[in-house]
Amino acid sequence: MIVQLTGTLVEVFPNSVVLDVQGVGYELGISANTAANLPACGQTAVTLLVRMIVKENAMELYGFSSRQERNAFDRLIDISGVGPKLALAVLSTYSLSDLATIALSEDVTRMAQVPGVGKKKAQRLLIELADVFAKDAELRILASAEQKTSGAREQAPQHSVLDDAQSALLAMGFTPQEVELALKPYDKKECNDNPSLTAQTVITQALQRLGGRL
Repeated sequence: MIVQLTGTLVEVFPNSVVLDVQGVGYELGISANTAANLPACGQTAVTLLVRMIVKENAMELYGFSSRQERNAFDRLIDISGVGPKLALAVLSTYSLSDLATIALSEDVTRMAQVPGVGKKKAQRLLIELADVFAKDAELRILASAEQKTSGAREQAPQHSVLDDAQSALLAMGFTPQEVELALKPYDKKECNDNPSLTAQTVITQALQRLGGRL
């Protein structure tokens, strides 16, 4: 079982990366949250925590920048009807602390904003996720920390969603010109006025444009 890989970051795609480990290239599925935490392409000694899923006709690898995200991924795919792709979509749409808040508050509207999740599926996911966050000590800490800091964040100056997305894309090795084109459809004021729009969502959509050659 492969649980961790360290190597040179070769390529970054919308939903995956290629990591060169001693001459062997490993393709790993990733979330937008993990993508945002990656250094520029070409960086050596990049470590990703890994989950390997063996299917009848394939072996798939998924990479994570934190143990907590991998733990959440494990919990998500344990839910009936949730596969790795949907789990990554959830983790790409919301940070773990936001997901904890959504699960514990049973916020159907926000959960239904995940691509591929309708209202009925959102309701079912929330029932199981609320139980997961309530019983899992590590994930429960995230929810507790989010509740303690939410008030402070509301009064503190907020970073622009687009600024955060731009910084993450530049760190991933894209040129300023590519980033500018990928973020061109977004209006800064409209993004800041939309509380449901996260930097992770913008990054995911920008990576899709970059992967499609804009």
